[in-house]
Amino acid sequence: MVGAGAFGRNHLRVYRELEQAGVPVALAAVVDADAELAAKAGEEWGIPAYRSVDELAAAGLAVDAASVCVPTSAHFVVASALLERDIDLLIEKPIAASTDEADRLIEIAGRRGRVLQVGHLERFNPAVAAIQPYLNGPMFFEAHRLSVFTPRALDVDVVLDLMIHDLDIVLKLAASPVREVRAVGLPILSNKVDIANVRLEFESGCVANFTASRVSTELVRKLRFFQPHQYVSIDYARKDLLIINVDGGVDGAMPPDPAAGRAGLSFSKPVVVQGEPLRLEIESFLRAVRTRETPVVSGRDGRAALALALLINAAIEDHADSAGLKRFHS
Repeated sequence: MVGAGAFGRNHLRVYRELEQAGVPVALAAVVDADAELAAKAGEEWGIPAYRSVDELAAAGLAVDAASVCVPTSAHFVVASALLERDIDLLIEKPIAASTDEADRLIEIAGRRGRVLQVGHLERFNPAVAAIQPYLNGPMFFEAHRLSVFTPRALDVDVVLDLMIHDLDIVLKLAASPVREVRAVGLPILSNKVDIANVRLEFESGCVANFTASRVSTELVRKLRFFQPHQYVSIDYARKDLLIINVDGGVDGAMPPDPAAGRAGLSFSKPVVVQGEPLRLEIESFLRAVRTRETPVVSGRDGRAALALALLINAAIEDHADSAGLKRFHS
């Protein structure tokens, strides 16, 4: 486990829970540049603690795989060192700080035959998994991800911190290249963009609107989309799925209203098999390590989400220039 902060502690917890449940996995060590933090985690979980990947390697421990939960700015240095030592990786999102770094990590993983999975957690949200059989050419998305302010992850802006989850999901569901990006964003409580609104248009004609904020007074994590004769609502936090069919011929639908010219509406809530997304993500990673199959969220998936996030940030900068908002960004 590389990184013993908030994300790292959650990974440590899940690995230990799997170990105690009889899954063939064992925590080997924890690494953190903060010696005090590393020592505390090592004592808590009963494993050796080190300050660097070099220290870990010098100890001669047999390590098969690692989770990387360090700040984004350190992803490339840490991940490349582990991959070059033939260690399979689950690396928290975003995959790296730049697409060049992402490309180099993908190249190293390919050359060394290593698993490289990116921690886009919402891919493993049970509600997202449950929608897969119902997909039928989504053409309009609305995503809202709002959070209260915390000092966590302030090395990146709200697009790379929060919105990237929804970018990854919509890229997967829309299954089309992005044609146009429009975006506006402002720093509020940090020196990076804390709130952003984005409009994407895809080559298919699909349109997606995203709002992300880490300075909200409420917690919201929702995705809604429309496809032919159907509206779908996903509540990530509640792991809940609602489908509304617009079809007067559907059994159980509201009868059409001739006076209003309204089609019938039928409501359904497909069964969502509940589970903790992080545990499902780590279990998926361990399967990829054992089977050597391409992980569910590959390095290339992580690179695609990162590239789009960086395009959005560039669009935010352009908008700030043209709208005279630089005083907010300074």
